[in-house]
Amino acid sequence: MQREIKKIGILTAGGDCPGLNPVIRSVVRTAILKYGLEVVGFNHGYKGLYHNDVTELTLDSVSGILPIGGTMLYSSNKDNLFDYTVEENGKMVQKDVSDVGVENMKKNGIDAMVIIGGDGTLTSGRDFARKGVKVVGVPKTIDNDLSCTDYTFGFDTAVSVACEAADRLHSTALSHSRIMVLEVMGRYAGWIALAAGISGGADAILIPEIPYDIQKVADSLKERASRGKNFAVVVVAEGAKSVSGELHVSKVIEGSPDPIRLGGIGNKIAEELESLVGLEARSTILGHIQRGGSPTAHDRILSTRYGAAAVELLMQGKFGMMVTLKGDDMGYASLEDVIGKNKAVDPSGELVSIAKGIGISFGD
Repeated sequence: MQREIKKIGILTAGGDCPGLNPVIRSVVRTAILKYGLEVVGFNHGYKGLYHNDVTELTLDSVSGILPIGGTMLYSSNKDNLFDYTVEENGKMVQKDVSDVGVENMKKNGIDAMVIIGGDGTLTSGRDFARKGVKVVGVPKTIDNDLSCTDYTFGFDTAVSVACEAADRLHSTALSHSRIMVLEVMGRYAGWIALAAGISGGADAILIPEIPYDIQKVADSLKERASRGKNFAVVVVAEGAKSVSGELHVSKVIEGSPDPIRLGGIGNKIAEELESLVGLEARSTILGHIQRGGSPTAHDRILSTRYGAAAVELLMQGKFGMMVTLKGDDMGYASLEDVIGKNKAVDPSGELVSIAKGIGISFGD
């Protein structure tokens, strides 16, 4: 046991996600009750680390946050201290100000950091580890696209929300003989769309990993209509692309480490299918509803396991690692091996094969 760890810091960064508060709660309770450590949190992610916006985390302060969505420490997805916007001589410039973050850790007597986030957040975590900071990462993203771990917390909640939306769209599609297109998040990975489509009884699922031919999707819905089913539910991942390879970009956010914002492809798919199939089509973009609200029981348990495991890694001296889930076992992987490796859906994998076997079209 590494007793040089007396005080730890926590920050959450990137997109918000159901399960963040349960992770914070688990870290704090494990650190205090099991090891007698002090815990503080930086507000607003790396921005708070730069401005030394710190708050003490106690058993009382994390009491009651288990079922609450979002993060009590707030978040920011635009701040990278290794490429940070600062004012110099009246001009805004990009600078590496990571040393300020390290100094603020020292000012607060922090011996190690638990950094909770996705690929962008953990990239900075890896870079701080390279500077000698004792870091352990916790994988957070509703997209489930981080490598080295089977599941990220937040994914189950997002899928549950999307599944319910598909269920609701099914009944209105049936009532009006319509094609209902449901656009879900996931960025460049189709995990949410695949899971929500199967669990929600979709007739077609379009994901980034399988480029679609819209005519083949239309043909599958026409064949369905020939059997008397004059309605359909189509689940589309925001990063789905046609065989021509084009992504549907909704906007570009200047100053963000990841400026591309996908979205709006559901409207395009609905318009094309209405024309090709001859049924009225409507589109629903689920958006940030997938990120908000109370985490599912599954995500609460997974988040609690991740938080406790993060403290254990720190106390064992396993720095520069990310907590992982493999099968039903908690483990860890080097942040060096995690970063920049998008975990994609396998087009020939079991879930896709099962979906095709029960008649779901992927447009390929």
